[in-house]
Amino acid sequence: MKRIIWLRRDLRLVDNTALAEAANGAPVLAVYILDPAIIDRGSPGGRRRYAFLVASLRELDQELARFGTRLAVLHGDPVQVLPRFAKDNGATAVYWNRDYTPFAKRRDRNVARALAAQGMHTVTFKDQVVFESHEIVSRQGTPYRVFTPFARAWRAALDRIGVQGADVRPRWVPAADIRGRLVDLATLPIRTDELFIRPGRAAGLASLDGFAERINQYGHARDFPAIAGTSRLSPHLKFGTVSIRECVDLALQFDNDGAESWLNELIWRDFYHMIVDRFPRVAVGNFQPDTERIDWPGDPAHLECWQQGQTGFPIIDAAMRHLARTGWLHNRLRMVVASFLAKDLLLDWRHGEDWFRRQLIDYDFAANNGGWQWAASTGVDAQPYFRVFNPVRQSQRFDPDGAFIRANVVELTDVPAPAIHWPHGRIRAPGYPAPIVDHAEQRERAVQLFRAARPASQPPR
Repeated sequence: MKRIIWLRRDLRLVDNTALAEAANGAPVLAVYILDPAIIDRGSPGGRRRYAFLVASLRELDQELARFGTRLAVLHGDPVQVLPRFAKDNGATAVYWNRDYTPFAKRRDRNVARALAAQGMHTVTFKDQVVFESHEIVSRQGTPYRVFTPFARAWRAALDRIGVQGADVRPRWVPAADIRGRLVDLATLPIRTDELFIRPGRAAGLASLDGFAERINQYGHARDFPAIAGTSRLSPHLKFGTVSIRECVDLALQFDNDGAESWLNELIWRDFYHMIVDRFPRVAVGNFQPDTERIDWPGDPAHLECWQQGQTGFPIIDAAMRHLARTGWLHNRLRMVVASFLAKDLLLDWRHGEDWFRRQLIDYDFAANNGGWQWAASTGVDAQPYFRVFNPVRQSQRFDPDGAFIRANVVELTDVPAPAIHWPHGRIRAPGYPAPIVDHAEQRERAVQLFRAARPASQPPR
């Protein structure tokens, strides 16, 4: 009797819930499927994610080789290739860790049906979140729609249950006994030299250890993009080279404001996964139904200006050029550029969400959708529509000497602070574009736009 562990967003042999359960009493085969439906090599972010993925898989395969086995990499639709591989290798059950997007849940149901048709069991587990959506609910048994009470309930559950890892030493099926048409990872062309964040579990653990040395400063430093104030672990959490429990465990080791702030960000991650799981409509529309009335009146030509970092607002342009160059963006800047698209340019947030999908190495549907809807005031626990980020003030506050701007906007290299935050007065920068909108005017338009979409029965704030 053999069991298969189908790896997806859990590319590690340590603290892997499904693997620990699969290894209980039977030899195990580790499988990863390169699914054409989710592999995107046609966009910059897709190519970066693919390179990060393949490099991480190669490292995992090398680790498995130490145990006399290998990572069986398949290519194709999991509904077709996984049952065939399981049958060819005499497996009786397939284990995997759950995912929560509408696409993933639909795929997994179809795979389970295909395996059941061949008489094989499927067993699934919680792994990529600390608590699943049914574990953190209100007293009425309903899902939370606001973060603060969710966070209180989450922390109470953590105090009761704690964070428990899932480690085991599996008995692996020998490499020579693995059957099937497998992908040779060494032949897949990738460029890791272009990756802003190094792939693989070893790099993920190094980042975790490095962050531990500065976590006490996180509460303050996380808002300044010119310094290494964040963990930069988001790609590792996306691909599961580091587990969410390892991150929570790190936060719990320290008693300071920085660790508390970071734990809060990890709770936000669970929150957004819960929202996607319980409210799948966010995949196609606004969480707040009233905001679907909004007819975004922005100029379509401004979308390309925003994408290319040519808006005339230095912090916006620096952020967008950095995103295009590296595939990664500081969280403070993600909020600022998202607010600018929706509230200054008055363009549908879905354009921005899609652009991030095409650019980010750490693209995670739940976090990306949740963050964009928050910034656009259309989502759960949304930023109030009348509170609009002022991009110049954000720049002055969080990049005071202009270091991040100079590093990413070559036209502004020689512009001194404070003029660098708004180089459209006496000090001008040759070649740098004029601002494409007036922030004060656009803010008022945005407020009126959202106010008009509110139900007549809803009182103004």
